[in-house]
Amino acid sequence: MSEQLTFYFNKFSHYSHKVELALIEANAPYKAHQVDFFNLPEWFLKVNPVGQVPAVAYGGPSVEPDDPSPLSAKIAESDVILEFLADLYPDSGLLPKDPVLRAKVRFFINANAKHIEDPLYAFIRKNEPYENVLKGIEFIQGLLEEGSDFTVGDHYTIADACITPHLARLKTITEHDIGNFPVGMGYKLGEELKAPKFAKFMKYIQRTLERPSLKQTYDEEFVITLFKAFFPARAQ
Repeated sequence: MSEQLTFYFNKFSHYSHKVELALIEANAPYKAHQVDFFNLPEWFLKVNPVGQVPAVAYGGPSVEPDDPSPLSAKIAESDVILEFLADLYPDSGLLPKDPVLRAKVRFFINANAKHIEDPLYAFIRKNEPYENVLKGIEFIQGLLEEGSDFTVGDHYTIADACITPHLARLKTITEHDIGNFPVGMGYKLGEELKAPKFAKFMKYIQRTLERPSLKQTYDEEFVITLFKAFFPARAQ
């Protein structure tokens, strides 16, 4: 595509992360500009009046990211951006051409938000029971197809891009015991996931986290540092 594409993100944001994964998996040419959402620059409101990342500016002249052109289309909300990228790069496979598989991708994205994202961050941030995470994982595992490397069909899609950031952070909190929960609960969740009943899900995690796109985009040390800053005092 000849139109310029500028990606606005913050590397701590899992919403930004899934868009970045999709950009890389699509082999899309783009400029990336990190936005400090703790000290939001005023010019960014020209890109997204809500002031949230991720966002993209598409088309228009090639300009500096911090001087967005009024001639470019501004697109926000991570799932909307993912669909946009899939339409922009139809040969990428980010969305299958088959309408049934496309529907399955969209269903998986919805299920991921409800059964993985919501209970995982409720556990990390609010010390809600990790059993809710396990229940969500059981549901998602039931959607994974036997013999497939991906969530839907035989190709990496935006469904994989949606769940991967959470899987990376799940691995981090269970290996380093970081979150707003009592000391040791992260390790305990990790031990629970070693049970044979979660074998299919854990194999999917392993395959997903070995992809070059994840290795290129996930800075675990950065995430660990920020998690420790957010959750410095925890019950023993």
